Amino acid sequence: MRPLTEILAEVSENLADACRRSGRSPDEVEIIAVTKTHGPDVVREAWEAGLAKFGENKVQEAAWKIPESVSGPEWHLIGHLQRNKVRAALELFSTIHSVDSVELIRRLESIASECGCTPEILLEVNVSGESSKSGFAPEAVPAAIEAALACRSLTLSGLMTMAPFVPDPEMARPVFARLRELRDTWERDFGIGLPRLSMGMSHDYIPAVEEGATWIRLGTVLFGARPTLRDLAKAQAAALL
Repeated sequence: MRPLTEILAEVSENLADACRRSGRSPDEVEIIAVTKTHGPDVVREAWEAGLAKFGENKVQEAAWKIPESVSGPEWHLIGHLQRNKVRAALELFSTIHSVDSVELIRRLESIASECGCTPEILLEVNVSGESSKSGFAPEAVPAAIEAALACRSLTLSGLMTMAPFVPDPEMARPVFARLRELRDTWERDFGIGLPRLSMGMSHDYIPAVEEGATWIRLGTVLFGARPTLRDLAKAQAAALL
């Protein structure tokens, strides 16, 4: 596999080209480096290459990986969060992208108030309507915004979505455009700012950027194929020695 610095330079060039086509500044878009199933050595390499924000899908995996990784990165939870893991998540992550129920908002607020945490949260919106995906239906989001705005310890800063996995990235564009349109509507309706749009992954980040993404969640395009669970277990065992 090519050096990460070389891959990152190519991704950054693609990102800059997408921003130019859509009249945006590349400074408006940040990469969330998704290190799911990769070990602390990959985190260090990415940190040294200049990446500052890292995303994990599972609280349990992050619980051993983050303490064993280089200090300095900002950690984001991008996967589904179960309510019984909220306390652990708040100890590990500064930002949670995947808030998908009013009940979870209330649980986050309760635990954050108790422990003195002030996490940034995004509401996950199931724009595509796929039954296999988590997230609020668009019509349920206004009630969720009201619940989040009533919280004292949580900062609602934006929205997240996952587009269907399709062979042609252009087929995902309508999902990203629709999330931006919904964001604009809710900003007007509530008189608030929702500056963060977390959308776009390794296979579709270019149309996501062109449609307004501010955070793109990249794993495979940076780090190659994910290790197997056996490889992950070996990395965990080595880190804990």
